[in-house]
Amino acid sequence: MSLEVGRTTADARGDVVVLLIGMRVNHFWAVHQWVPVMLAMLRMLAELKKDPGRGLLSRVLLTASPRTYYVVQYWESKEKLYAYASAPDAFHHKAWAKVNRLERGGKVRGHVGIWHETYVVPEGSYEAIYGDMPAFGLAAAHGQVPLERRGRSAKDRFAHRSTT
Repeated sequence: MSLEVGRTTADARGDVVVLLIGMRVNHFWAVHQWVPVMLAMLRMLAELKKDPGRGLLSRVLLTASPRTYYVVQYWESKEKLYAYASAPDAFHHKAWAKVNRLERGGKVRGHVGIWHETYVVPEGSYEAIYGDMPAFGLAAAHGQVPLERRGRSAKDRFAHRSTT
């Protein structure tokens, strides 16, 4: 990752698809319950990295607390996100089927929570600024350009429209 000196912004064009997905450890002692969930999340990210055609552009791993871990994901489109989530050959499909089986069988005991939120953000409803940063977040997903290309103020960047 090379450092971009000065102020930059993300080179996103059109709608932006953002998925927040994560887990919460409800009972630390139930390691046998939450470690497999964490490993499954990492396995899905590795699978997506190996196959860029599935549509994941970039991701950032984060923690909100010692209990809560999540990934901010940037996708090419909601259609590609849905296609991955339901693809029979994808690990997500297998993992989700297992969660559903455990839940139906009454074997989910509240030791680990899972969640996701998906946002489709229309062009003109997002803006970004980075100072002396390598490409990160939205810029890692869509590219990074000098701030002047989109406007020095947040108001200008919100007003920017792509030509495509």
